Amino acid sequence: MELINKQFNAKIGKTIHLIRHGQTDFNKRNIIQGSGINSDLNSEGQAQAKAFFEHFKAHGYDHVYTSELKRAIQSVQGFIDAGIPHTSLAEFNEINWGIMEGRESSEATAALFAATVSEWQKGNIHHAVEMGETPFNMFQRQAQGIEWVLSQAEEDKILICMHGRAIRSFLCLLTHTPLHLMEQWDHSNLCLYELVFDGNKFEVKQANSTAHLNSIQS
Repeated sequence: MELINKQFNAKIGKTIHLIRHGQTDFNKRNIIQGSGINSDLNSEGQAQAKAFFEHFKAHGYDHVYTSELKRAIQSVQGFIDAGIPHTSLAEFNEINWGIMEGRESSEATAALFAATVSEWQKGNIHHAVEMGETPFNMFQRQAQGIEWVLSQAEEDKILICMHGRAIRSFLCLLTHTPLHLMEQWDHSNLCLYELVFDGNKFEVKQANSTAHLNSIQS
């Protein structure tokens, strides 16, 4: 797939902090949200967002980018309130999970989810849940989004907040990893991936880190 080896127009050393949004009640109940569920952070998610802000408020981000969904924006609200420029991009929205979105967890939904992911792992990245989006289509829109972000050449340190499945696809894009291998990237609520551009692709320096949440973990 041609986008896997996309050439990035960025200077060596450009740093991206990529985070997943904080916890929502849907996460707590193990219900798939997707791009069609515009949920808020719950109290735990708000605490995670605050802890992340306190840990990284002096990092010196030049810009904060998020999806258009509330849970992503709320996760970085501290930085927005502090005056750091913020842009929401639809290209960074979560995958659309079609008929699975908002369903209570059950054997049937678990089986459908497992079968869908299995298809993707086999290389069928054009497969989608009924009424949903394919990984290939998500990957394509993310490529457009990161191209626009990287066109802002004066930004050396950026923060991007998106969603679990979106992160898996986005990491494949940034690291030139085949999309069907996206399950290798783990994630948790308000986790951090640190990526640095090496002149060809982005190199992962930290993966699924939650050290910044230690203050709220029992």
